Amino acid sequence: MQAGDGARGEGTAGSDDAAGEAHGGVSGAAPPDSPALAFEDVACTFVSRDDPGQRYAALRGVTLRIAPGEFVSVVGPSGCGKSTLLNVGAGLLEPSAGRVEVFGRPLEGINARAGYMFQADALMPWRSALANVTAGLQFRGVPAAEARSRGEAWLARVGLTGFGERYPHQLSGGMRKRVALAQTLILDPDIILMDEPFSALDIQTRQLMENEVLELWAARRKAVLFITHDLDEAIAMSDRVVVLSAGPGSHPIGEFAVELPRPRDVIEIRTRPGFLDLHERIWSVLREEVLEGYAQQRRAA
Repeated sequence: MQAGDGARGEGTAGSDDAAGEAHGGVSGAAPPDSPALAFEDVACTFVSRDDPGQRYAALRGVTLRIAPGEFVSVVGPSGCGKSTLLNVGAGLLEPSAGRVEVFGRPLEGINARAGYMFQADALMPWRSALANVTAGLQFRGVPAAEARSRGEAWLARVGLTGFGERYPHQLSGGMRKRVALAQTLILDPDIILMDEPFSALDIQTRQLMENEVLELWAARRKAVLFITHDLDEAIAMSDRVVVLSAGPGSHPIGEFAVELPRPRDVIEIRTRPGFLDLHERIWSVLREEVLEGYAQQRRAA
């Protein structure tokens, strides 16, 4: 299927202050105290390639704002449009209705102030770990020596000192995720978009990566929009958890502030009474949507 009103090709967004007067797809003057990323009454309808009369409304009436420095997770049943929402925020997909704003300015095209970490590995297999990390810098014309120095520093920050010359097939799943994380953060984006980045990892590696992300986020306090199926993960990492309804026409049906103290250890924080109470409150909203989404999938099958 294709987007009904202006689907864009795949790609990775990254910050780029030299992207011209429109600031990399963001136009107009930025008002003070504006959200880092705002979805205002956004809808996204897909049209069948085989039958243009067939339409599916993935999102409808989505209003969601992420403040600078805020870590927001979105949870919802499978197929409810979580990844679609992220692609709209990245500028990879144009909404059918509504608008997207980046620091108070309309988003037009690719969101060049955002970095995108995909669910699947997006590493180039013919490039070493270091060459993957520095690819974005090279595409922007950063001198080779400077790019290498910054790349090695970022590999060290994600615990991969000495692994820069290895290729993706020579790295474990957790190591590849660390390379992807460094590849995203080396560009110093103002907004970080993450689409279930750790879902394929074993539980121990996943928890290590979650803590790593929290440590790196705490150091720079960028705005984060994090998509996950794991409610425990969402609560452990976030300032706020947003619940999306089952589709079609998925939209936020609940927002929950996470007032647990920071810094957090994702393993330890799960044992706190406040964590368990919040989990129960969110699950009471999410449960019916998960059951409805599952029923829809069975009917479609």
